[in-house]
Amino acid sequence: MAVTRRPLVPAAFTEFFGSARFASALSLVAVGVGFSTHAIRSVMGWPGLIGALAALVLLAAISFIAQRETIEWHGLLPISILVFVGWCALSIFWSNYQWATLAGIGYQMTFAFLGIYIALVRDAIQIVRVVGDVLRVLLSVSLALEVLSGLLIDLPIRFLGIQGNIALGGPIQGLFGSRNQLSIVALIAFVTFLVELRTRSVRPATAAASIALSVLCILLAHSPVIAAVSVLVGLATLALYAVRKVPANQRKYYQWGLAAITVLALVLAYVYRTRVIDLLNARSDFFVRYRLWIQIWQLIPVNQILGWGWVGGWPEDLYPFTAIQANTGAEHANGLNAYLDVYLQVGLIGVILFVALIALAFGRSWLLASNKRSVVYVWAPLVLVSLLVTSVFESSILVESGWLLLVVCAVKASQGMSWRSALPRHEPRPAGEGRG
Repeated sequence: MAVTRRPLVPAAFTEFFGSARFASALSLVAVGVGFSTHAIRSVMGWPGLIGALAALVLLAAISFIAQRETIEWHGLLPISILVFVGWCALSIFWSNYQWATLAGIGYQMTFAFLGIYIALVRDAIQIVRVVGDVLRVLLSVSLALEVLSGLLIDLPIRFLGIQGNIALGGPIQGLFGSRNQLSIVALIAFVTFLVELRTRSVRPATAAASIALSVLCILLAHSPVIAAVSVLVGLATLALYAVRKVPANQRKYYQWGLAAITVLALVLAYVYRTRVIDLLNARSDFFVRYRLWIQIWQLIPVNQILGWGWVGGWPEDLYPFTAIQANTGAEHANGLNAYLDVYLQVGLIGVILFVALIALAFGRSWLLASNKRSVVYVWAPLVLVSLLVTSVFESSILVESGWLLLVVCAVKASQGMSWRSALPRHEPRPAGEGRG
């Protein structure tokens, strides 16, 4: 008599946690939490945020298990992500603040895991829709709270950091804690809403209203940082549009020419940096950053190769961060420059690995956008341009929503262009096959 073997995972479990609807809802919540960390901490504190992230990681792990037969695991992760995160984790052995390093690594890996989940269970257009839906809501709520604070009750909402300056024309902060962070989010939203419009994934009226909302938030934020970033994102958009129009057999020559022009522009921007700062009317803002960067640069040689130890966002009560803040006379949550921040925390080796990570992610996503017909592929390189240029003035790419987006873009780009795609692969089983 034949014995029927019961499946290791019940069919009901697989059908619920492995369903497309569950993956869509979980991705939406994960992106929402990633962009709402400041608001969540302001309302519920760190315990509330950690509890929310722990629940998301648990649900994502369960969903992975339920979809283990349908997900393509071949070349799952870009090696550049594994190596950079691994190096950050290794820094616990030489860190002078090991508990803080352990917490920072856990926080980094949490958002990396959620980014990997989103990248694997959602395709490109679904990711654009998820980010678009989240940012539509968060920017709308931010603007509504600014109106409430500045026009209706005429009082700041202190626990959220909202100053109520909208009656004066700004600057506003919304749910994101600072005008710079609001402007970065609004610029990413602008790119996302444009892609939604071009791909017709939302109604034209919704896309137009969303684009207007993002532009309004950028203007009211009054961020000198985002002015330069917006110009560069616009130039990248035009360059990508032009490259996509070039015949395929000539495209590589245009790509090399574009790379040479980009390098020349960066050199000229550095040579004439003072003039650029004056044009952007950002001298006072830049002076604050310059003082901070000088303090960081003086501490880097102490542990130049290995760094002081990874923490991500700066702790308030640990050396050398306390010394930097004492010497600058201001509190800083990060180094206001992602590259210097990485250099300080994980040394020269860490900087090399981080630059390799972002270079591979951007290079692959740019080539995919250049060669694929679908407009949806332009989203990743334009978001990466926003993050990478902003990284010269902010460190948001290293933590929370910035790191989440970097991981999503890197994984999706690796899926489309990876040397491991030439290796033998296991074809995933179609959804539903062998279940029940």
